Amino acid sequence: MNGQNLSKEFLYQGFALIVSVILVHAFYVSIVRPEATSIIQEQQAMIEQDINYIPERSFYVIVRDFEQESCFILMLWAFAIMTLKAQSSISERKLLQEDLVPVREGQSIRPNEINDFLRQLENLPDSKKDLLLPRILMNGLKRFATTKNVQDVSTTTHTMVESEADRLESELSMIRYIAWAIPSIGFIGTVRGIGAALSLAHRAVDGDISGVTQNLGVAFNSTFIALLISIVIMFLVHQLQLLQERQIFETEKYCDQNLITHLKGD
Repeated sequence: MNGQNLSKEFLYQGFALIVSVILVHAFYVSIVRPEATSIIQEQQAMIEQDINYIPERSFYVIVRDFEQESCFILMLWAFAIMTLKAQSSISERKLLQEDLVPVREGQSIRPNEINDFLRQLENLPDSKKDLLLPRILMNGLKRFATTKNVQDVSTTTHTMVESEADRLESELSMIRYIAWAIPSIGFIGTVRGIGAALSLAHRAVDGDISGVTQNLGVAFNSTFIALLISIVIMFLVHQLQLLQERQIFETEKYCDQNLITHLKGD
C-alpha cells in the first residue's frame, strides 16, 4: 500500500510540475514579456526626449527574464507539493477526533477481547484505514494479542510513530531542494547579467550606457525575485513541518490515552 501511495505522489508531483510550466510560461508569453517590452520602449523614448528622465521600476520589467520565470515555476511546484502534504496531515488530525477504540472510562481491554476492536478498525473505509492512526492501533492490538505485554505494545507504537516522523521529514527534502535551487537560479541570472554588461563596456566608454544598465538590471532583478520567493517558501515549509510535528505528537498521545492505558495482560 505504501508503494502505491509513493507511486501516486510521484505522478502527482510530475503532473504538478508540467501544469506549473504551462501556466507560468503562458502567463509570461501572453502578458509579462509583451508588457515589459512596451514599457522599456516607452522609457527609452522618454529618455531620448529628456536626458534627466528617471524611469519608474515596473513589475513586468523586473520579472521578465527567463531566470525569474524559472523561479515562479518552481514556486508553484513547491506550493502544489506542500498543499498535498498539508491536506494529508489535516486528514490525519481529523481522524483523531473519532473514537476508533470505543472504550469506557476505567474499562480494560484483555487479550481475548482484541478481535472485537480489530474488527471495527478493519471495517473502516480504505481512505481511513490506510492512515497512520488506524495502522498503529491495529498493529498495537495484534501485538497485544500475541505477546499479552503492555510495554511491548507501547514500544511498538512509539517505534511506528518515530518511523512516520522520519518519513515525513525525509519527504520534505524535495521542497527544501526547491527552496535552495531558486536562489541558485537567481545567482545564475546575476552572473549572466553582469557578464553581458561587461561585454558592452566599450559602448559605455563611448557614452552609451543603456545596454550596460539594462543587463545590470537583469543581474539584480533575478536575484531579488529569487530571494523573495525563497523566503516565502521557507516560511511555508516551516509551517508545514509544525503541522506534521503536531500530528505525530497528537497521534502518539491518542494511542496512549485511548489504547495503551486500557490494556491489561493476563
